[in-house]
Amino acid sequence: MEKMRQIYAQYESAPDYEAVKAAVKDILDKDFDKNNTKETYRKCFSMIDLTSLNSTDTDDKIGGMMEKVNEFKENFPDMPNVAAVCVYPALVPTAKATLEAEGVKIASVAACFPSSQTFIEAKIAEVGLTVHEGADEIDVVISIGKFLSGFHTEVSDEIRELKEACHGAHLKVILETGALPSAEAVKQASILALVSGADFIKTSTGKLEPAATLEAAYVMCGTIKEYYEKTGIKAGFKPAGGIATTEEAVKFYTVAKAVLGEEWMNNGLFRFGASRLANNLLSSIYDKEIKYF
Repeated sequence: MEKMRQIYAQYESAPDYEAVKAAVKDILDKDFDKNNTKETYRKCFSMIDLTSLNSTDTDDKIGGMMEKVNEFKENFPDMPNVAAVCVYPALVPTAKATLEAEGVKIASVAACFPSSQTFIEAKIAEVGLTVHEGADEIDVVISIGKFLSGFHTEVSDEIRELKEACHGAHLKVILETGALPSAEAVKQASILALVSGADFIKTSTGKLEPAATLEAAYVMCGTIKEYYEKTGIKAGFKPAGGIATTEEAVKFYTVAKAVLGEEWMNNGLFRFGASRLANNLLSSIYDKEIKYF
């Protein structure tokens, strides 16, 4: 822990959650209406990791989802496609075999998602196997129990090992912010993930409540910006878990844009983890109910 304390001391302390809530409200009061446009909806759609993480997922179901992505431009020629598809490791080969859409990445959760409660050797093996099968991006959860117990250096070492196991694939590190007790804990987890090699930091698995919150997003984006100012490295941000409506997406977009700036508002540095959001954005864009995915 002492090693990480020294790193945390190089960063500003996080404000308390009441101050964070006030800051989020100010941003939304100022900027939400000007971002609440169809142009923003299209942009948000292009940032989606179209996700299916159900115990009932099958090869046929994931293959069908890939075909929808493949045919999307034929059905919506004026729209960008989603940024990525996200599936369980065992279904990555199916996604790889059936995905043909240009520019769409294959992402996968790994390393004992969503609990992260297994041996580091098993986590490394799963990450390596998943990348070998064709995943471009890997989403992993920090060892939350270890983090909450104060073993921050051990958590950092795990992330470094998982990053190495990615062999060039992008690593998204999930903080599970709903399990963290304070804004300062969210900030420390963000710093820990970033200095350990995360290409993205992500709010939540969607398996615990609360999932993604605007307050956690504000703290995480502020940490990404501070990390960039110190290192020159641009890490990405991915809110995920419970973001389903157009209004919710625009709120997260608005907070992230206010904190990080326009240069982060692209799918190389910003993603939504979502299963229901895509259809709702399409419905808002075309002013009619659309159930494509």
